[in-house]
This record gives sequence, C-alpha cells and structure tokens, in this order.
Amino acid sequence: MVKNWAKDVGIYEFTMGADGSRVKARYSFIYVFEDGQWKISHHHSSFMPESVTPNSAPELSKDQVQNLFYLWNDALATLDPDAVAKRYSKNAVLLPTVSDTPRTDYDSIKDYFVNFLKLKPQGKVLESHVTIGKNWAKDVGIYEFAMGSNGSKVKARYSFVYVHEDGQWKISHHHSSAMPESGSGPSTPKITKEEAKGLFKLWNDALATLDSDAVAMRYAQEAVLLPTVSDTPRTDYASIKDYFDNFLRNKPQGVILESFAQVGEGWAKDVGVYEFTMGSDGSKVKARYSFVYIYEDGQWKISHHHSSVMPEEYLNKDTKKEEDPLMAGAK
Repeated sequence: MVKNWAKDVGIYEFTMGADGSRVKARYSFIYVFEDGQWKISHHHSSFMPESVTPNSAPELSKDQVQNLFYLWNDALATLDPDAVAKRYSKNAVLLPTVSDTPRTDYDSIKDYFVNFLKLKPQGKVLESHVTIGKNWAKDVGIYEFAMGSNGSKVKARYSFVYVHEDGQWKISHHHSSAMPESGSGPSTPKITKEEAKGLFKLWNDALATLDSDAVAMRYAQEAVLLPTVSDTPRTDYASIKDYFDNFLRNKPQGVILESFAQVGEGWAKDVGVYEFTMGSDGSKVKARYSFVYIYEDGQWKISHHHSSVMPEEYLNKDTKKEEDPLMAGAK
C-alpha cells in the first residue's frame, strides 16, 4: 500500500432483496484519506464479461412491463389451466388470493387455476407501479376481476416479478391479496336487490343442463335444501345432488311470478312464487320459494332453499290425492 491511498479490485456479488435475484460483477475501489476518514476516490463496477451475451434479456420500457399482465390475462381467457401455468417461470412462487397454500411448482400452480378458472375471471389493472432491473422487472399495484360465471367483481392487490427465461418474460413471483379494508378473506362484492333476484337464473340455467352436479354446485358448502316434494332436509352436497338426480327427470324450467328481495352485508335473500314447466310432459307446477345467498369461493351461492306447494293447491286436493307432477321420481 502506498502512503495516503489504497486500492482494492476484484469480484463481488449482490443479493437483491426486492426479488431475491443475485448479480455478480467486477469492481475497482481506490481509497484516499480525507477529513480523518478513508473515502472512495474512484469506484468502477462492471458486469462479468460472460454475462454480457446475445442471450441477455432485452431491455423493457415501463409500458412493456405493464403489458406483460395482459399475456397472463389472455391466458386466463382461454380457461385452460395449462396455458396459465405456462406463464410462470420454472422456479416461480404463487401466493394466491384465495388459497393458504404457496404454489411453488408447475403442478401446484396449475391445480390452483383448475378451480379459479371455473369463475371465468377477466382482470384489469387499476393502479400500477413498475421497477425495471437487469434481466428482471417488477409490477405492483391493484387489479380488479370480473367473474363471468356470476357477474361479480373482486378487487385485490398484486405483485408480479418477471424474469427472462427461454426467450420469454415469465412470472417468477406472483403475490395476490384481498384489499385490507375488506377483511382477512376474499372481499364480498356489494349486491343490489335486482342482482339478488337475478341469481335465480344461475340456478335455473343449471337445471337446464339436466346435470345434477351442476345444480348441486350452485349450493354453498353448508347449505340446507327443503325441497317441494321430499320430507328429508338435504344438508350436504351428496344429498342435494341425490334430490336433483330424480327431479331433473321432469326436465323442469322455472320462471319467477312474484319476488321480494332483501340484501345485507355479505348475504342476500329472495322470496316469492315461482312456476315450473315440466319438459317431460308439459305440465306446470306453482310453488312458493325462499332463497338465501352467501358469497363463497368467489361466487354467490345458495345457503338456504325452501320450496313448498301453494297452500290453496294443497287444501283443495281431492281425498284421492292425484299424484303431484313434482312427485314423479322424486321420492
């Protein structure tokens, strides 16, 4: 070391706390003694020669980083979980909005989207903040999803970190969380009385499929169904499905004749009178109904369904009790 100055040259490596990436570089420091301290007089830092190759990631603008969201959103629109999972890098980590389980490989990421895509989500970015680095980029902000399955909307915060892999910009890190003001779970969208009345159509459309699974999936996990023509309360998925296995043989399609809706915080109620036309024989049956809806797994689902024959129809029956069209095969 020569008097009053010193030199240190070599190689150092940085770990980036923002995304966990590591960058190695060459350095030159020259120090001088000034104001009672050793200070840096010269600092030269450069990439390792082998890292500057034709395969280095192309530079991105802020707009290009923001547009990477739409590659992922377009994959959602295919409703193909494979297409979505392929948007993630080999060592990606997904912390989803509605799952407690970190997804750290292709299979677990795909598994999450198998269920999420049933909601037919399409997103848009409401607020975006971009950071661009060498071979990586970060976009954090707020996005909102419209669920095509039921028309609901869900707003959440997001963090995307992108890396350049196999000639493409892919998602290395994706963290999505409910808005803090909405509580600890997924936010429950507000619903109007007209929207509450419109939920009947989702159930009626499920009837039209003649698929008892499709109908049973319209009910919440702890739903209770008190059917028109069964003495047995149906309190789980299997028993609800069992009821519709028989009822759907009538090929029913309903219309609401009279409706009274009420909405609350996280729930909605619709009660009134509906009428079914039985496609199996053309008969019509009128009944009273009560639906209570709750928001579960990103959808409005039926928590309570009580259906009963009209009192005057019951009281005016002949003592012979002609068979109710709804009773056909429903016992």
